[in-house]
Amino acid sequence: MKITELTHQPEGRRIEFKESLPTVSDRAKIVVACANDAGGELFIGIKNEPREITGIAEDDVMALEEQISNLIHAHCYPVIIPEISFHGIEGKRFIKVQIYRGRNLPYYLTSKGKLAGTYIRVGSSNRLADAEIIVALEWQRRNISFDSELVHDKALTDISLEPF
Repeated sequence: MKITELTHQPEGRRIEFKESLPTVSDRAKIVVACANDAGGELFIGIKNEPREITGIAEDDVMALEEQISNLIHAHCYPVIIPEISFHGIEGKRFIKVQIYRGRNLPYYLTSKGKLAGTYIRVGSSNRLADAEIIVALEWQRRNISFDSELVHDKALTDISLEPF
């Protein structure tokens, strides 16, 4: 996507805009939710409403990049490796944090553990995953579908091949 197109993109499942660096908790939730879903892009230095590139001071760009990297490493499990890049338009700098869909699902906040710290993207928001969603994410990691699960509580006499 071209930088000039950013101001026309709505926030949604795979894109989020922040004028400044969000709190530690919010940043970690965004990263975990994107890794558990289809991936996503977090833009820092772009105000959402109204959409405007507000920018980040040049002196702060490298420090923010380090904060983002350290936060993801310290607060997200399993390890998530983001792609962090710097961009500018009309003399204003912003940071793009690209999070790819992970392979080691589910991802969660280390401080809360798997059951209380797994988040998913629902539209443009991050939602706490319930136990059922966590199980579905674990199935995806192991490449198991619901149809291939064994049913141990059925007797052979309960199974009929006639419908097939």
